[in-house]
This record gives sequence, structure tokens and C-alpha cells, in this order.
Amino acid sequence: MPPFHDYRDGGVLVLEPAAALFGGVRSRKRARVTAVPPCAFAEAVEEEVTAASKRQKRREAPSLDALPDECLFEILRRVKGARARCASGAVSRRWLALLGGIRASEIKRAAAAAAVPDLNQEFVDEEDEDEFEVPLGCSSERCLEGREATDVGLTAVAVGDSLRGHLESLVIRGSHPTRGVTDAGLSAAARGCPSLLSLALWHVPQVTDAGLAEIAAGCPSLARLDITGCPLITDKGLTAVAQGCPDLKAVTIEACPGVADEGLKAIGRCCAKLQAVNIKNCAHVGDQGVSGLVCSAAASLAKVRLQGLSITDASLAVIGYYGKAITDLTLARLPTVGERGFWVMANALGLQKLRCMSVSSCPGVTDLALASIAKFCPSLKQLSLKKCSQVSDGRLKDFAESAMVLESLQIEECNKVTLMGILAFLLNCSPKFKALSLVKCNGIKDICSAPAQLPLCKSLRSLTIKDCPGFTDASLAVVGMICPQLENVDLSGLGAVTDNGLLPLIKSSESGLVHVDLNGCENLTDATVSALVKAHGSSLARLSLEGCSKITDASLFAISEGCTDLAELDLSNCMVSDYGVAVLASARQLKLRVLSLSGCLKVTQKSVPFLGSMSASLEGLNLQFNFIGNHNIASLEKQLWWCDILA
Repeated sequence: MPPFHDYRDGGVLVLEPAAALFGGVRSRKRARVTAVPPCAFAEAVEEEVTAASKRQKRREAPSLDALPDECLFEILRRVKGARARCASGAVSRRWLALLGGIRASEIKRAAAAAAVPDLNQEFVDEEDEDEFEVPLGCSSERCLEGREATDVGLTAVAVGDSLRGHLESLVIRGSHPTRGVTDAGLSAAARGCPSLLSLALWHVPQVTDAGLAEIAAGCPSLARLDITGCPLITDKGLTAVAQGCPDLKAVTIEACPGVADEGLKAIGRCCAKLQAVNIKNCAHVGDQGVSGLVCSAAASLAKVRLQGLSITDASLAVIGYYGKAITDLTLARLPTVGERGFWVMANALGLQKLRCMSVSSCPGVTDLALASIAKFCPSLKQLSLKKCSQVSDGRLKDFAESAMVLESLQIEECNKVTLMGILAFLLNCSPKFKALSLVKCNGIKDICSAPAQLPLCKSLRSLTIKDCPGFTDASLAVVGMICPQLENVDLSGLGAVTDNGLLPLIKSSESGLVHVDLNGCENLTDATVSALVKAHGSSLARLSLEGCSKITDASLFAISEGCTDLAELDLSNCMVSDYGVAVLASARQLKLRVLSLSGCLKVTQKSVPFLGSMSASLEGLNLQFNFIGNHNIASLEKQLWWCDILA
């Protein structure tokens, strides 16, 4: 035994009596010995014994955590007051999980029964409860996204719902990679949020039919359901929702491989108030599901969107016959639907209320189908055609004559449509026609000779000719002649257009231009901007010149002098400099809300004082990719504290 014993609790070294009397082996190192009075040693031993006794008593003291879940559940559901329940949920995950399993109706039953006397009145009283009450009719929404989307987080939302008010909308985007939302979290939400009206589950891979069944049982007032990217949800879960939530009005199902026909038929059969349905990229949904849904919900179904499905002409025939309440129809990427399907859909005479129709990537849309749609859909006001390769000039004239109330036509990536067909359409279009959009149509090119009769479309207010490389100055001059009442003009991506083509359009416009987008028109100069401001400066509200590399400070001088109502100005990648910014900032009559100087390499730190003096109406400022510097940006953020600065 060593000659010195280390009493660590006492913090001293004491010489062992045995070693001292019998000559034990001495340590080679000289140890320092501190004499300890006998009374101090006795006190230290007594304190150690007392501390050990207290620790033992604490271990033996009764604790709620020692109770089984059933007993603790009964205690927690009898806790009075929303604030007290929320505080109980913060004790541990076990308590939070048990609180998440209590239905609102069970809390009410516990309150109605003989309650245990409240011994914690100082913790929560009636006045504290009133502070957290939410006025009736006040809706609330919660969103859990990414790593925040866990069962614990969702349970906390459900428990806290009783404190904040009635949760009406719940959105879950994504999921925690290891502790993501599962059926347990959905079960807690269903039990704690019985007033839920809208539920969105986006890319939550661990949720199954059992979770949807809990929602169906606990949220009977659910009106909107959005399920996207949930591979474990099948027809069984949709059937449970359909049976438990008869007030369902809007359903979106996207990229759910487990969903097939039976779930859609159940929704149509049980949900008599269904108004909107969106089925997208569900490989196992076929004609039976779509037909059963449309037939059963025919009286109320107003909006239908079908995309990426393996349906055939039969589904479109059912839509055309039973869709008497449909006002908005979107059909996209339906490769197995042919011309006959669209023709039968129109000739079935059921789409009398159809006002908006959008068709994308459907090879079955031909000139004949298009003419039938215009003829037998008398209420059609808006039509959008995208990537419909069979549509050409052939029936555009007939379409224009039949569509008597058409107000808007959008044609995108339909390369068989040419300017001759568009002119024929404008010559015969409805007097209510207001908006025409031609986007990425390679067939829109300059024509060698003008037709014998040019149309005069005084009703057209909005014209978009975007990313059509064959459209140049010659065609643009014709546009100015036939559309004198334009207010909104979008010529983005027309790199071949110059001042010579745009100036006649500006001068011939009788109605003041309001929105003008000239993005990517790299051959335009300050002369165009000066003419535009001179003719329409009093009406111009938005001007976009992004990528117009020949625009300089002269344009800013004209804008500062002639524009009074300009709210949005985009000068990205233009050749404006600090001088132009100073001129713009000094224009007191100009009340810009959004200004973009992104990529303006001549705008430097010298512009900071002028930008700091901009009007208080400025809400957005884009200063990316220039030479202002981070330090100056920070200073500018302090000056324009109310403005959203992107740098």
C-alpha cells in the first residue's frame, strides 16, 4: 500500500499510519503533505454521506415517468387549458407524443367529467388563457419544409394548435432525411387539428395509406387535398379520404405510382361537392378512373387537369358528354389520345360552359379537332396550344369565325403556323378578341408579299411575339398598321428587330402603351426609347430593356424627363453608368417601385449616394454582377431599409 492515500472528495493527501509505523516503501518523489485538522476531516466525511443519502432519495422519489403510457395519457388529457397542455408537451418527447395522440373530443370529455382539483392556478389562469385566444374566423396556416419536417415537429404543431387557434391549412414539403414525417406524425395532426381544411403532402416518401386514413377519421371538414411524390399512397388511402371527407372540393394527385382507378372512382362517388381535380404523371390511372370520376362528379366538377396519363379517346368522350359544369380544362402529354378523341369531345355537346382550355404536347390536336372545339364550345374565351405539331394555318380562319367570344389565343412551339394564318385569323376574329401570344414558333417569318386584304383588329390590346427568330422589321411594321390599340407589347428575344421596325409601331399606336418588354432586342438603341417615352411616357408603367446592350444614359435622361407613371424599369446588362443613375435618382416625378441594374458594369460605388436618395416608393433593387462592392451594399441597405436589395 502506498504511504499516502488520496482522499479525492476531501482534496488532501494524508500519511497512512501503517506505512509510518512499519516502514513501508517510500515514494521516490517528494510529496507535499498538508495537515488536516480532525474536525475538518470529520465534516468532509459527513457531507459526503449526506450527499449520497440525498441522491439515493431522489432516485427513490416517485416520478410520473415511471407510470405506464396508459396512466400518463389519462393524466395529460385532463390537463386544463391550452397553454398548460403546450407546456406539458415541452417536458419530453414521450409527453409530446402522448399529447399528440389525444383527440380534441377526448379533451372535451375529460373537461366535462369531474376534474382533479387544479393545484397550479399560479401557473395558468383564465386571464392568461384569454391572451392567447384567436378571434373566430381567423384562419391559420403552417408549413414544415425540409429538415424541419419531422414527426416531432408535426406533433408539436398539432399540440400547439389548441393554443394558437384552429389550424386550417397544413403544408409539408419534403422530409427530414432520417427522421422524416411518417404516419405517426399525420396521426397526431389528425387528432389535434380537427378543423383542418387543406392538406398538402409534397415528396413525403414515408407516409402510407394508414396516415391518410387517420386524416380521414380526424378531419371530416377537409376540403383540399394535394398529394405529390408519395409512392406509398395507394387507392386504399384515397378511398378512406373519400369516405371520411365528403366535403372535399379540390384534389391534386401527382407522381404517385400506387394510385390507380379505384381511388379516383371513390372520390367521384363520395364527394358530391368536388369542384377541381388535377391528376398528373400517375402511370396506373386509366380510362376507368377518369371516366368514373367525371361521371360521378358531373354536377359540380368545374376544373379538370389531366397530364401524363395513359388514357385514350374514351376518357375525352366522357368529358365531352358529362362535363356540363366544366369551365377550365387542361390536357397535357396525352400520347394515346387521337384526333377522334378531341373531335368526339367537342361534338358531344356537353362542354357548353367551357371558358378556358389549354392543350400541350397532344398529337391528337389537329386542324379538324380545333375547328370542332371552336364550333361546339360556344363559351370558349381563352385557348392555349403548346407543342401541338399538327396545328397549321388550315383551319385558323374557320376557328376564328366559330369562336365568337374568344378573347385570348396563345400559340407556343407550333411550327406549322405562319404569319399568313395569323393574319387570316385576325381578319375574321371576334370583336372581343384582346390578346395574342406567339412564342417559339419557327414558322412565324417575314412574308414576301402582303395579302390582298390586311386585317384591322382594333380590339387587340396585348401582343406577344417572343423568341421567333424569323420575325424582323418588315413584319413588325405591319403589326403597327393592323393593331392600333395595343397597350401591352412583348417582343422579347427578337434579336433581328431594329429601330426601323419598332418606331412605326410606336408611332401608329393610338392607345397609350402601358407594358413594354424588349428583352434581348440587342439592336435597339436610345432612339427607340426616346420615341417611346415621347409618345407614351404618360401611360408607360413597365419597361424592360434587359440585354439591350446599346442602351446608354441617354435613355435614362429621356425616362427621367418624360415618364410620370413608370413603376418598373429593368436595365440589366445595359450600358448605363453612374451618370445615368444620378439622373434617374434626381427625377422627383418618377416613383419607381422596382429597378434592376444587374450586370451594368459601368455602375460603380459612385452610384451609392444617388441610389440612397431614391424615392420611398422603391420596393425592389437588383444590383447583382456590378462593381459596387459588398461594403457599399451594406451601407445602402441601411439607407433603404424598407427596400428589398438583391446583390
